[in-house]
Amino acid sequence: MDEKIILLVEDNPNDVLLTRRAFKQARIHNRLLVVKDGAEALDYLFGTGSWAGRDLSDMPLLVLLDIKLPKINGLEVLKMIRADNLTKLLPVVILTLSKEEKDIIAGYTLGANSYICKPVDFNQFAEAVLQLGLYWIVLNEKPPINNNRSIEKK
Repeated sequence: MDEKIILLVEDNPNDVLLTRRAFKQARIHNRLLVVKDGAEALDYLFGTGSWAGRDLSDMPLLVLLDIKLPKINGLEVLKMIRADNLTKLLPVVILTLSKEEKDIIAGYTLGANSYICKPVDFNQFAEAVLQLGLYWIVLNEKPPINNNRSIEKK
């Protein structure tokens, strides 16, 4: 089985470090690819900018998306992911500190598959990552991969 990438869209280096540690503790061996802002996330997903020429048939298994991001916020990133035929079926989990009702509603309205508030305590965070991995990586039935690069954009 090919190693599938989990795309982590997170600008806080401490949260990236904690996520890596939690993945290691949960024995999630998928490659965690980190991008630090919304623009870079979109470049990766659509093969533009510094990611131009990337094989677009190799999409991440899961996108972990923070809301508060530089350049393009996470909700705008989610909106663009859902608007394009190439990425609209990608599982996207919002992983954020925000517990604001308006953010939760906006996330689900824009098509998030799940909304998880990051626990402040590392042990609770590690447990959340373990559960996230069990569900999204092991149990969840993934959408079929679309290898057609010439899909018409909406």
